[in-house]
Formats: sequence, C-alpha cells, structure tokens
Amino acid sequence: MDILSYFANVDWVEIWQATNDTMVMLFISLAFIILLGLPLGVVLFLFSPRQMFEHKKIYAVLATIVNIVRSVPFIILLIVMIPITVLITGTSLGVAGAIPPLVVGTTPFFARLVETALREVDRGIIEATQSMGATTRQIIFKAVLPEAMPGIIAAITVTAITLVSYTAMAGVVGAGGLGDLSIRFGYQRFQTDVMIVTVVLLVILVQVLQMIGDKLVVHFSRK
Repeated sequence: MDILSYFANVDWVEIWQATNDTMVMLFISLAFIILLGLPLGVVLFLFSPRQMFEHKKIYAVLATIVNIVRSVPFIILLIVMIPITVLITGTSLGVAGAIPPLVVGTTPFFARLVETALREVDRGIIEATQSMGATTRQIIFKAVLPEAMPGIIAAITVTAITLVSYTAMAGVVGAGGLGDLSIRFGYQRFQTDVMIVTVVLLVILVQVLQMIGDKLVVHFSRK
C-alpha cells in the first residue's frame, strides 16, 4: 500500500505554506528579540550587583519589569495584547498578528539569558581592560561581548527553540503556521495524520536549530 494513503487528509501545499509561515514568524520575531533583548541584557548586567554601574534601585526596577512579563503565560499574553497588536499591525490574525506578542513574550526571557552569559565572563578580563584605560564602550564591545559570545549564541538557540513552541501555541488565536494547521485540522477535525505531520516538522525544526546552535557555540568557543 502506498505510504501516502496513510496521510489522505494532508494537503501538502497547505503544509508547505504553514511551514513557511512558521519560519517567517520565527526569524522575524527572533531578529526583533535579539535587537531589543541584547541591549536589555547588557543593561541588566551593568547595573547588577558588583558590576561597573552597580545601582540597586535601577536594577530592581528593570528586573521586576522583566520578571513580570516573563511570568505571564504566553497564551494569556496573546489575548491581552490583541488591542496593541491590532494597533501595531492592523490585525490580530495571521503571521503579522503573532509577531508582537512573540517579541514581547520572549524578549525578557532572552535578556535574562544574555545577562547570565555576561556574568560568566571572567571578572579578571574586565579589570585588566579597565586598568589599561579602556572606556565603558570598549570594555563592553571589545572584551565582555566577545568573551560571552558562546553563551550568547547558546541563549539565541534556546530562545529560537522556545519561539517554535510559541508559534505553535499562537495557532490557538489563528496566527497561522504549523500550530494553527494542527489545531484546525488535527484537533478540531480529528485528522490525526495532519497532526502527526505538523508535530514531526516542528520536531525536525527544533533539532536543526539545536544542531546549528551547538556548532556555532563550538566555533566561537576558545580552544
């Protein structure tokens, strides 16, 4: 029997379109998250205890905001942000409607991972750079960030994988992508074959992202 007969309900053109939508949501959101989360992570690091600009009050305020946003379940954030999403993109549906909540929901998570990666940089390197008269900008861009690069790449990898699950979750509110296809056909219409295909594709995507991330971490790590 032809193996395709087991996937009689699967529209492969629609699967391709859903995969493309998921990739668009993933990479556009990831770009904004890195753009916003990396500076936020650096600021958290600089104002944290025992760092160059240690300031307990500023750090406490930033940390509290980050923790509050991180603590909101993503499915609730999707719904709460609908008015803001419509204001920004003109719609709360489809790929465009998913990107704002994806960015807002994941940026604080990424910023915390960046802060952790920066904390792991040997303090002796920072002190040595300061003793040579380097400016704060030079210390950050010439010493701290390069040293923390493997950790930052690992943070980007973890964030990208988290985004994959969030894009699937966004299908609940009609965001498009593999998650939306799985819910509309696999769950609501009891088409198990569609659900299997979407889940397998999501698993493959996660494995590819992890493999690429691991290779980049090894490449940027000091031998």
